[in-house]
Amino acid sequence: MSPSTPGTLITVAPTGAEHAKSDVPNLPVTLDELVATARDCERVGASMIHVHVRGADARPTLDLELLRDTVTALREQTSLVVQLSTGGAVTDPEEDRLRVLDALPDSASCTMGTVNFGDDVFMNRWEFVVELHNRMRERGIVPEYEIFDIGQLASLRRLLDEHGLPAGGHVHVDLVMGVPGGMPGDAETLVAALRAIPDGATFSATGIGRTTLPVMFAALAAGGHLRVGMEDTISYARGERVKDNAQLVARAAGLARIAQRPPLPAGEVRELLGVSQSNS
Repeated sequence: MSPSTPGTLITVAPTGAEHAKSDVPNLPVTLDELVATARDCERVGASMIHVHVRGADARPTLDLELLRDTVTALREQTSLVVQLSTGGAVTDPEEDRLRVLDALPDSASCTMGTVNFGDDVFMNRWEFVVELHNRMRERGIVPEYEIFDIGQLASLRRLLDEHGLPAGGHVHVDLVMGVPGGMPGDAETLVAALRAIPDGATFSATGIGRTTLPVMFAALAAGGHLRVGMEDTISYARGERVKDNAQLVARAAGLARIAQRPPLPAGEVRELLGVSQSNS
């Protein structure tokens, strides 16, 4: 693993594919809501946005035209690094998930294995992972390797050994912790995961639900970066709902400053991750 950077990359994941708008009225689902959220989050410390899009019915979609419109709008109205999810909803077919890359974001997620996801199964076959990795490199899209369990870090090493470095030449992983069926969201597990991260890689960590704060503290202490947002939690504190995504980003930014690793601006994040200017 590379030495700790002097600042913190804060990614906001504002929407996700799990929460229904009817249950979470303040969830940003329209393009206008998403752009307004992105601008608010950038203002308080976010430098990257992890995007799931919703259709006119507020349900998750991988519609390519909407994805392209979203990438364009976020680039025009923010400086954020735009990362699209290739996970979609757990029921989305592989061909639709691969087509996400045709929207040419700066970055995209690449989940490194199949995982039980609550009562569902999030399927990521080895051949599909390889195809994602290779197509991203062809298009100059920087992957973020999503790790739901420690064994998936062994799969990442295999991927890099057999198929080479990603676009941009830098390996960045996101440890997704606290998903029912995946690795727990605690400091002990995070430390164990770091032993298996490839040399020279950087990492972010995401704590789902009530693991948000323990994972955030552990990641900062270990020199890592942070992902927060309403995709991952809709509770700010015990008995208190999240007001908006900017509230979560502001808390993460405040903790990063306390750790003397203040939020990194988007330009420095592009250099860190090897984001191509041709896609931006």
